[in-house]
Amino acid sequence: MKIKVFAGIKEKIGDDHIELPVRDTITVKELKGRIYIDYPELDGEVFQVAVNESFETDDSVIKETDIVALIPPVSGG
Repeated sequence: MKIKVFAGIKEKIGDDHIELPVRDTITVKELKGRIYIDYPELDGEVFQVAVNESFETDDSVIKETDIVALIPPVSGG
Protein backbone atom coordinates (compact mmCIF):
# COMPACT_ATOMS: atom_id res chain seq x y z
CA MET A 1 0.00 0.00 0.00
CA LYS A 2 1.35 3.41 -0.99
CA ILE A 3 0.52 6.11 1.56
CA LYS A 4 0.94 9.79 0.72
CA VAL A 5 2.53 12.00 3.39
CA PHE A 6 2.83 15.76 3.76
CA ALA A 7 4.57 18.57 5.69
CA GLY A 8 6.48 17.48 8.81
CA ILE A 9 5.89 13.79 8.16
CA LYS A 10 7.42 14.14 4.69
CA GLU A 11 10.43 15.95 6.17
CA LYS A 12 10.98 13.31 8.87
CA ILE A 13 10.98 10.34 6.48
CA GLY A 14 12.63 12.14 3.57
CA ASP A 15 10.05 11.04 0.99
CA ASP A 16 6.53 11.94 -0.15
CA HIS A 17 5.11 8.47 0.51
CA ILE A 18 5.34 5.39 2.69
CA GLU A 19 5.14 1.85 1.34
CA LEU A 20 3.57 -0.79 3.60
CA PRO A 21 2.86 -4.36 2.53
CA VAL A 22 -0.83 -5.05 3.24
CA ARG A 23 -2.90 -8.08 2.39
CA ASP A 24 -6.47 -7.24 1.44
CA THR A 25 -7.56 -4.92 4.30
CA ILE A 26 -6.31 -3.17 7.44
CA THR A 27 -8.04 -0.88 9.94
CA VAL A 28 -6.90 2.70 10.44
CA LYS A 29 -5.80 1.79 13.98
CA GLU A 30 -3.72 -1.14 12.68
CA LEU A 31 -2.23 1.09 9.99
CA LYS A 32 -1.14 3.69 12.57
CA GLY A 33 0.46 0.96 14.68
CA ARG A 34 2.38 -0.38 11.68
CA ILE A 35 3.56 3.11 10.73
CA TYR A 36 4.88 3.81 14.23
CA ILE A 37 6.73 0.46 14.23
CA ASP A 38 8.13 0.67 10.68
CA TYR A 39 8.93 4.40 10.93
CA PRO A 40 10.07 5.03 14.53
CA GLU A 41 11.01 8.60 13.61
CA LEU A 42 7.26 9.27 13.42
CA ASP A 43 6.60 8.07 16.99
CA GLY A 44 4.48 10.72 18.68
CA GLU A 45 3.63 12.43 15.38
CA VAL A 46 -0.01 13.54 15.27
CA PHE A 47 -1.92 13.02 12.02
CA GLN A 48 -5.30 12.06 10.62
CA VAL A 49 -5.78 9.31 8.07
CA ALA A 50 -7.66 10.15 4.90
CA VAL A 51 -8.95 7.33 2.70
CA ASN A 52 -10.13 8.22 -0.78
CA GLU A 53 -10.05 11.91 0.26
CA SER A 54 -12.24 11.42 3.35
CA PHE A 55 -11.06 11.46 6.98
CA GLU A 56 -11.63 8.12 8.71
CA THR A 57 -11.90 6.84 12.29
CA ASP A 58 -9.69 4.18 13.89
CA ASP A 59 -12.20 1.40 13.22
CA SER A 60 -12.55 2.18 9.51
CA VAL A 61 -11.31 -0.51 7.13
CA ILE A 62 -8.83 0.33 4.38
CA LYS A 63 -8.49 -1.84 1.27
CA GLU A 64 -5.07 -2.22 -0.34
CA THR A 65 -6.41 -0.44 -3.46
CA ASP A 66 -7.61 2.67 -1.57
CA ILE A 67 -5.86 6.03 -1.81
CA VAL A 68 -4.47 6.76 1.66
CA ALA A 69 -2.87 9.93 3.02
CA LEU A 70 -1.52 11.01 6.39
CA ILE A 71 -2.63 14.56 7.11
CA PRO A 72 -0.83 16.46 9.88
CA PRO A 73 -2.58 19.28 11.79
CA VAL A 74 -2.81 22.49 9.80
CA SER A 75 -2.30 25.91 11.34
CA GLY A 76 -3.10 29.21 9.75
CA GLY A 77 -2.99 32.84 10.43
